[in-house]
Amino acid sequence: MIVFTGCSSQGQSTPDNNSSIPASSTVSGKLSFYTSQPEEDAGKLVTAFNKKHPDVQVSVFRSGTEEVTAKIQAERQAGKTQADVLLLADSVTFENLKKDDLLLSYKSPELSEIPTDLVDPEGMYAGTKVMATVLATNTQKISTPPSSWKVLTKPESQNESIMPSPLYSGAAAYNIGVFSRTDGFGWDFLQSSKTNGMAVIKGNGAVMKSVASGEKSYGVVVDYLVAREKAKGSPVELTYPEEGVPIITEPIGIMKEAANVPAAQAFVDFILSEDGQKLSAEIGYSPIRKGVAPPEGLKGVSDMKILSGDPVKLAADRETDKQQFINVFGE
Repeated sequence: MIVFTGCSSQGQSTPDNNSSIPASSTVSGKLSFYTSQPEEDAGKLVTAFNKKHPDVQVSVFRSGTEEVTAKIQAERQAGKTQADVLLLADSVTFENLKKDDLLLSYKSPELSEIPTDLVDPEGMYAGTKVMATVLATNTQKISTPPSSWKVLTKPESQNESIMPSPLYSGAAAYNIGVFSRTDGFGWDFLQSSKTNGMAVIKGNGAVMKSVASGEKSYGVVVDYLVAREKAKGSPVELTYPEEGVPIITEPIGIMKEAANVPAAQAFVDFILSEDGQKLSAEIGYSPIRKGVAPPEGLKGVSDMKILSGDPVKLAADRETDKQQFINVFGE
């Protein structure tokens, strides 16, 4: 059973949260799931999980990563976090939660098939998919898709480009951290894109809508949204720029104060399992598990040139980066 709500439900006493508790095939009770995934995708995930674990009632709180983490911090200040399991945009978000001692270590048996560099070595979180930020173009306005990020600073894109806000989107916050620290880009590149008329909007979905409608010609957006929109028949194309792309892995982790640890562990196991990863591909994401092919139109992680950053450093500097973004973009 799925309950989408603006707040999570509780109602169980808190067990001794020992990370050695095995995930049970007969798990039951309530599970509070906080996520930044689109509501429809989160619903499909929970429905598939419930086919294996029908006795778990899952309540879902869904918002942008930055708003979800703000909710968690507010709950913490009030005395107790309410989520059992989190699935949010990027490793930087989880590094900050880890630093605040909010996560429970759990090393799923499914991790043997997940690239080790996309998993926290202490078992606090693990990536669940690979989402690259790419350039989207409206093909009715742009006949030749650009090959470089630098198009965002060129005359042909003046007042014609749009990106999500790092004040709302965890993916966008990660992108700002990476671009500002990558040779050939830096804050000068971001300032130049702003000077060239780059618009900022709340989230990736809004960016995609703007490009698909022709309101803007170029969008900085996660790849799966472009492939999904193109499959619907929208006049859009995606480009993995030649300099490389930032990727996020939408990690999953269990809260230290989780009220239902066995169900949370079973949920993590399912998402990382072959069945869970095939579901991710069916929904339209590039899976993170070895041996599961990406959906048509998207690259797998081994085929991408990746722009990356140290998640610990990015986590430490995230608030500073957001403030610098405000200074540059006035958002």
